[in-house]
Amino acid sequence: MLITGGTGSFGNAVLNRFLRTDIGEIRIFSRDEKKQDDMRHEFQAKMPEVAEKIKFFIGDVRDLASIKNAMHGVDYIFHAAALKQVPSCEFFPIEAVKTNVLGTDNVLTAAIEAGVRNIVCLSTDKAAYPVNAMGTSKAMMEKVIVAKSRTVSPEKTKICCTRYGNVMCSRGSVIPLWIEQIKAGNPITVTDLEMTRFIMSLDEAVDLVLFAFEHGVSGDILVQKAPACTIETLARAVTGLFAPDHEIRVIGIRHGEKMYETLLTNEECANAVDLGSFYRVPCDKRDLNYDKYFKEGNAQRNTLTEFNSSNTQLLDVEQVKAKLLSLQYIRDELAAWKEKQA
Repeated sequence: MLITGGTGSFGNAVLNRFLRTDIGEIRIFSRDEKKQDDMRHEFQAKMPEVAEKIKFFIGDVRDLASIKNAMHGVDYIFHAAALKQVPSCEFFPIEAVKTNVLGTDNVLTAAIEAGVRNIVCLSTDKAAYPVNAMGTSKAMMEKVIVAKSRTVSPEKTKICCTRYGNVMCSRGSVIPLWIEQIKAGNPITVTDLEMTRFIMSLDEAVDLVLFAFEHGVSGDILVQKAPACTIETLARAVTGLFAPDHEIRVIGIRHGEKMYETLLTNEECANAVDLGSFYRVPCDKRDLNYDKYFKEGNAQRNTLTEFNSSNTQLLDVEQVKAKLLSLQYIRDELAAWKEKQA
């Protein structure tokens, strides 16, 4: 198994899930040698009996030669390498294109050439109706994935994409920032109290990727029916756990942010398949000969409508607290905070 961007939050979660399975080798591909070294020592300490399964490859998805170097003998790929911070992509959009669009094309090109059996790529809710550079680059990434899936037999290489919302406590997310602000005795800063966001745990993100891995058809985009909450609810849940009545300061929306996020667009709903806990958006199998569609089109469409963070299940403060307390990171931070306060 190869994980691109493997030193990130998702890569660590996948390693924890798979290291004790019968997978013979897990390759971590990334460009940061320091993070790789930290990861190596962490897993040698906590899983010494299986840590030898982990192999580290320095490289960048922007460089086709370096990704090819890590591809020999690979059966499965989780493609998580990305630039995903909204403000940084807004200021450096070409960098987002290089990593998220061209980098994905490199990974898929190398994988198809090497005969990789199964690839799952990670996208984001910001790719649906994108308004910022990060979301636009991820939307183009999805187009690359779907187009690439048409060029190879699914019996040889299956390529799927997952789209999910904010992962709680992942690197660069808002909850760790708020906890640090509370520890420093500063107000926690929020953009807009009425803003809504999907929320899910890293384990749930891995579950979605595994669902795509096992049940997806080549060219699919798979979406989890995640709950959401307002930013005010999330902020009150965090302060309620760590420091009730702590000051919450509204600072205004940042560059390129939406008031709510969409996981399934109205246009995708025309062909989406409801799978219970997930939606499946199948690949459009039409070819470039559009002449025939001037004479005959689709008379009917699904009754599904846009699935977004304002019309999904909205959690209240107590429900968000319970979701937060299910995370080991929150339990560890809370224990350390209470010990310090005592």
